[in-house]
Amino acid sequence: MKSLLSLVILCFSVGILFAQDAPATQTAPEVEEAPLEGGPIMEFDATEVDYGTIEQNADPLRVFNFKNNGDQPLVIKHAKGSCGCTVPTYPKEPIMPGETGVIEVRYDTKRIGPFTKSVTLTTNEAAGRRVLKIKGKVNKPAEQPASVPASSPSIFSPEQKKG
Repeated sequence: MKSLLSLVILCFSVGILFAQDAPATQTAPEVEEAPLEGGPIMEFDATEVDYGTIEQNADPLRVFNFKNNGDQPLVIKHAKGSCGCTVPTYPKEPIMPGETGVIEVRYDTKRIGPFTKSVTLTTNEAAGRRVLKIKGKVNKPAEQPASVPASSPSIFSPEQKKG
């Protein structure tokens, strides 16, 4: 048993010695990687839109503006909302280099309460996908005060007024 323990300690010690004698690896100088050349590049003014606090049934439409800063046409293959209450509309035709486009997003403002939703775009960019976000809060509309009718209907029938 002692010889087995001695053998294990000897192997462990030899391993440590060789590990310390290993030549030091040199780190390569930092080199900036050149961006991938070619292809479409979709750049947005903003990738998140805050509706803020709005009333129920308020304007549901918000837009995301973008530009193709690449050197090839940009094609948006598909756009999908995270649920049925978020409906995106996107350009079906290619966006040429240097041109701009708009993604429209409609949120169902009939739903009351805070919301955070996303729209996933599938494109021909190198990354292939983009995610846009919308958020906000929908409140119930302010209650209208009970209005007084402009003219009160008469409680008497025409016959009762005569007599």
